[in-house]
Amino acid sequence: MGPRERREREREEIRTSILDAARELFASDGVEAVTMRRIAEKIEYSPTAIYFHFKDKESLLAELCDYDFRQFAQRFAEAAQVADPIERLRVAGQAYVDFGLNHPSHYRVMFMTPKPAHEQNTEGRGNPEQDAYAFLRNTIEQAIAEGRLKPELTDVDLVSQVIWSGVHGVVSLEIAKCNDPWVAFAPVRDRAALMVEALIAGVTK
Repeated sequence: MGPRERREREREEIRTSILDAARELFASDGVEAVTMRRIAEKIEYSPTAIYFHFKDKESLLAELCDYDFRQFAQRFAEAAQVADPIERLRVAGQAYVDFGLNHPSHYRVMFMTPKPAHEQNTEGRGNPEQDAYAFLRNTIEQAIAEGRLKPELTDVDLVSQVIWSGVHGVVSLEIAKCNDPWVAFAPVRDRAALMVEALIAGVTK
């Protein structure tokens, strides 16, 4: 590895450290409460070093979201190989739950943290390989076209968003409940599996 390649690798390692620190702080304290200085302190860098990589907090947040959503979409690669759209929903539901439970900080920032409006990178939008919502939407569209859903369910976005909301509810409750002593929660995997089956049963013939 030459000096140029080594410098580039070191640069990417620093950017990854910054993004990881920012994600953790955003998830625990909220986007508005976190400053670039706090991110720098967490990884023991100077604020100047942070600004060398990201011009401001908004650009850092935008890149963090873009990166995490791309990683999230890639988790559906196995489900994409399933030809039957209903079975694909089951597999995708499991992949969604696995991602949320295995990466709670990612999930908090992506789906549970209010974020200021910013110019989003729309590259890959609508591509099922890069856009998880497009993946879900295409699956529902296929199920409708094949006559697998109840005849009154013809709105692809409505059905997609209801299914997404149901699985999100299980994952977000698990992440946010903080060992709530008032409820004897069933194992989260059991809750998630039942939710997926309930949603499928609710929309299919």
